[in-house]
Amino acid sequence: MKISFSPPDITEQEIQEVAEALRSGWITTGPRTKEFEKRIAAYCHTQMAVCLNSATACMEMALRLLGVGIGDEVIVPAYTYTATASVVCHVGAKPVMVDCAPNAFEMDYAQVAAAINKRTKVIIPVDLAGVMCDYDAIFKLVELKRALFRPNNDIQKAFGRIVVLSDAAHAFGASRHGKMCGEVADFTSFSFHAVKNLTTAEGGALTWRPIVGVDDEWIYKQLQTVSLHGQSKDALAKTQLGAWEYDIVSPAYKCNMTDIMAAIGLIQLQRYPTILERRKAIIERYNAALENSNVQVLNHFTANHVSSGHLYLVRLLDKDVTFRNEVILKMAERGIATNVHYKPLPMMTAYKNLGFDIADYPQAYNQYCNEITLPLHTCLTDEQVEYVITNFVDIISE
Repeated sequence: MKISFSPPDITEQEIQEVAEALRSGWITTGPRTKEFEKRIAAYCHTQMAVCLNSATACMEMALRLLGVGIGDEVIVPAYTYTATASVVCHVGAKPVMVDCAPNAFEMDYAQVAAAINKRTKVIIPVDLAGVMCDYDAIFKLVELKRALFRPNNDIQKAFGRIVVLSDAAHAFGASRHGKMCGEVADFTSFSFHAVKNLTTAEGGALTWRPIVGVDDEWIYKQLQTVSLHGQSKDALAKTQLGAWEYDIVSPAYKCNMTDIMAAIGLIQLQRYPTILERRKAIIERYNAALENSNVQVLNHFTANHVSSGHLYLVRLLDKDVTFRNEVILKMAERGIATNVHYKPLPMMTAYKNLGFDIADYPQAYNQYCNEITLPLHTCLTDEQVEYVITNFVDIISE
């Protein structure tokens, strides 16, 4: 049996919708992208959403909208994928990494509090594997540190405090205390990459909460403009009679979503309740099978939160990197692809070159050194799930 780690779940419905988009003549940003944005906003209980070509672009454009740049600091977890921190570097700000809390994947919020100073403009928490962070704790910290905040522009003045920009690449469809991911943080960035629960091949969306004194339409327009070279009109707007002329209002970027991508997303969103239901069923089967094993699994479902069920993280308790890597190899020999989420950023060359050292992040290393991620996707059959379980339990029990 051959089991892939995370293939895209594409049906004939998506293929047909893409074909219709191709036949329509609109293959770049157009009516399907606008409709997808509306449906994303409705799903997340927000007024508006902007769809771009990646979650990375969404985070970076949010930072640029906020005017974050040289001289500013942005707090990020050490335990995450590079995109969380690289966008901070892109805008010229300084990433400030915080270690995990003991025996947890979330940041240590006491260390977050200690890292906040007059240069701190944004905190980027990560909803790892589809489980939302403790935003109550994060916003409490932000309020406690409000007096330290030094706004550089009007939108920062409107906030009057550090902005919370959620890296929710994994968490579309998650909720916490009854609120949807997308309506909790000030800004929320989602990924629709090929390996995500909902895919548009590449792609992402940015949502935001209302900001007192700042019009949602203005925010939408700014984000749309900055994603299209700073051009004052998109292609759809220029189709109006006599509306060919446009201006370039800034030397900006090119990271818009296309209607081909949105076509896939529209169908994926229709299917999404079933997708989430299947992911939950697989998680529950894994949980039951591993209950008596010497492992720790991420808790996806509690009375307080509902996960999107993006990744199934397992920690092999009392084991080290060598043992974990041997398990990955043995699983591969049996045709089962697994992964690790994540190798902490201070272990990566790019961040070592910026002066980060994993020795300063012992809890992140402890989480990483015995973590293995099992396949979790909606292309898995019940038979394949049982095959994964049988082999995994057999290998870790040797």
